[in-house]
Amino acid sequence: MTAQDTLSQWLEQSARVRARMLEGGGKAGIAHPDQTTGMTGLDILQAMLAGELPYSHIGETMDFSLIEVAPGTATFQGMPQIKHYNPLGTVHGGWYATLLDSAVGCAVHTLMPAGRAYTTAELSVNIVRSASHKSGPLRAIGTVIHCGKQLATAEGRIVDAGGKLYAHATTTCLVFATSGLSQSG
Repeated sequence: MTAQDTLSQWLEQSARVRARMLEGGGKAGIAHPDQTTGMTGLDILQAMLAGELPYSHIGETMDFSLIEVAPGTATFQGMPQIKHYNPLGTVHGGWYATLLDSAVGCAVHTLMPAGRAYTTAELSVNIVRSASHKSGPLRAIGTVIHCGKQLATAEGRIVDAGGKLYAHATTTCLVFATSGLSQSG
């Protein structure tokens, strides 16, 4: 398969996912705990993809979206825009870090049973190639390395449709019970 074929598939998949999310009533927001009680992490992410639960505001801010999930993996697609540039005229490192944090964190989320959650405790990002608003869509693919009762680790890569690596990351996440947590807004 050529890079152009992959790019066409990515664009088609992204359009389908976004349409499904919107048709399901999806919008940026924060799910109320009553909406997610009893759901596994994978169930929650699948409900977001179906538009049944709100997706994150950061995706709109940073121009990326969840594309697909499966147990132990999560894929996001995004395109850096000029608004993501730093004063030197390159994509800010925070764009890469945010996209990778989302991919590796949601990969961990796919393995959370009902009543368990996680938070990023450590994130290490290495940018190996400069992206720009001309790079086209990039994908961050997160994969769980280990998921235990207290800690989880995952790795992620940002690649283009031709498979070129732009950045990679590792994370350590703290895993905890959600009982007794309150949500402020």
